[in-house]
Amino acid sequence: MTIDGPVAAGGSHVGPLLQITSTIPIVFVQVTDPVGGGFVNSLSKPGRNATGFTVFDFDIGGKWLELLKQVAPSVTRVAVLRDPANPSGAGLFGAIQALAPSQRVEVVPINLRDADDLTRNVAEFASKSNGGLIVLPNSLAIVQRNLIVTLAAKHRLPAVYPFRYFVTDGGLIYYGLDPVEQYRLAAGYIDRVLKGESPASLPVQAPTKYEMVINNKAAKSLGLTIPSSLATAADEVIE
Repeated sequence: MTIDGPVAAGGSHVGPLLQITSTIPIVFVQVTDPVGGGFVNSLSKPGRNATGFTVFDFDIGGKWLELLKQVAPSVTRVAVLRDPANPSGAGLFGAIQALAPSQRVEVVPINLRDADDLTRNVAEFASKSNGGLIVLPNSLAIVQRNLIVTLAAKHRLPAVYPFRYFVTDGGLIYYGLDPVEQYRLAAGYIDRVLKGESPASLPVQAPTKYEMVINNKAAKSLGLTIPSSLATAADEVIE
């Protein structure tokens, strides 16, 4: 006997699956806003054939801003690279904006489009001093990640990234969920569904484990010294 019950990673996969079936159980991971995306009725009571684990709480946007100020206290202007068509981006950008006054920074949105547009807009932003970057999670940022990291280095902009590979490719700081932990937890939900529980009654869960990676080589190239408290808290420091 075979039992269908796919695991879906990201809202771009969950949506199409729910259009195909309203009965086959779906356990998702790495979805930012399952309620806003229409995947579940509520986080506590999904009410449909899908449930799973969110990738970010919107409050993480404020955490990214705090980290940027910790590693680069002189930053007073922050460019937020975002995809305006991504629904989760509004919540993350709002969290950054809400914290900006207490951090004494001006927040400037830069919409991601093509490479030429991104290169021009980042150069224009960097023409004034004391700038930094926060990159929001979206497919356009992922596709253009090498260009983003290159531009940050070229214009000497400290940057915080939402995915680990930005930092292993030369970026400064990554702070986000532990993806391995998401799939481990998803396996537990799959086991419960296979034993007869309905996704409709299994609450959507937020991340329980976050990780931070700092690229000390990138910090040195920017003339920054990583605070010892931040280095100690990091899961990995790349030398």
